Amino acid sequence: IESRQKMASLLKTAPVPVRTKLLHQIGLSLYNTSHGFHEEEVKKTLQQFPGGSIDLQKEENGIGILTLNNPSKMNAFSGVMMLQLLEKVIELENWTEGKGVIVHGANNTFSSGSDLNAVKALGTPEDGRALCMFMQNTLTRFMRLPLISVAVVQGRALGGGAEFTTACDFRLMTTESEIRFVHREMGIIPSWGGTTRLVEIIGSRQALKVLSGALRLNSEKALHIGIADEVLQSSDESGCLKEAREWLQQFIQGPPEVIRALKKSVSSGKELCLEEALQTERDILGTLWGGPANLEAVARRGKFRK
Repeated sequence: IESRQKMASLLKTAPVPVRTKLLHQIGLSLYNTSHGFHEEEVKKTLQQFPGGSIDLQKEENGIGILTLNNPSKMNAFSGVMMLQLLEKVIELENWTEGKGVIVHGANNTFSSGSDLNAVKALGTPEDGRALCMFMQNTLTRFMRLPLISVAVVQGRALGGGAEFTTACDFRLMTTESEIRFVHREMGIIPSWGGTTRLVEIIGSRQALKVLSGALRLNSEKALHIGIADEVLQSSDESGCLKEAREWLQQFIQGPPEVIRALKKSVSSGKELCLEEALQTERDILGTLWGGPANLEAVARRGKFRK
C-alpha cells in the first residue's frame, strides 16, 4: 500500500505543460472577446425574451434531473431559458457528489428548439453568430461535465432540441418519439454544435442523410443507426424517468470520484490528440491511485485470495 501511495505522489507531481488540459477545460468557454464574443452583452439581449424555465433537481443517489420546462411552447428555449441553462450547467460543474444527469422535457415532449419570438428579433448575421457562440459554449460545457448524461426523448426533439440530445452521452427514446434536425427547412444549419457532435456519433454519411431531411429519426431508425441507445417501454413522464434512472444506474455504480474520473478520461480520449489524452489519463489516475476507493478495493481483493 505504501508503494502505491508513493506512485500516486509521483503522478501528481508530473510536469504541467499540457497537464490536465481537459480537466481545466471543465468550466472553460470556447469563445471569448478575442473571437468577437461579448458574453455580457449577449446575456442582456437574451434577458429580453422571458418564458419557461430550466429546472434542476439533484438527488441523493448522485443523479441530477434537468427539466426543459416551457410546455405551452413545446419546451422551446426562450432567451431566459438559455441563460438558466448556463446557470444550471455551472451548478452541475460544482456538484462534487454528482455522478449522472438525465435531461428531459416537461409534459411528455423534449423540446421544439428556439422560441421563434427570440429568433425573429435576433435577425442579423451578427445576432446569429453571437447566439451560436453562446449556445456552443453552454452545450460544450455540458458535454464536458464529469457526469454521465442521458437525454430522455419523449414526443419531439426538434432543431435546437435535437442538438441538445447530441451533447448527452446517451439517448433514450419512447416508441412514439422522434428526433428531427429541421434547420434546413429554416434556411440555416445546426449552430449549437449539433452538426459536429452528430458526425461524431453516427458518421458523416448518416449525418448528411439526417441533416438533409432524407432520414427522419423515429425511435426504430434512431436505434438502427446508433443515435438512440434504447427504446423505453413507458410513454408517460414519470414512467420514462423511472426507467431512465434504472438504466443509468448500470453506469454509475461506485464512488463519485471514480465515476467522474472515468467520464473525464473518456472525454479526453474523444477531444485530445493521442499524446495529450494519454497524459491526461495519467494525471487522472494520479487523483485515484492510493486513494480511499483504490485502497479499499485492493484490501478487499486481498481478503478474497487468502
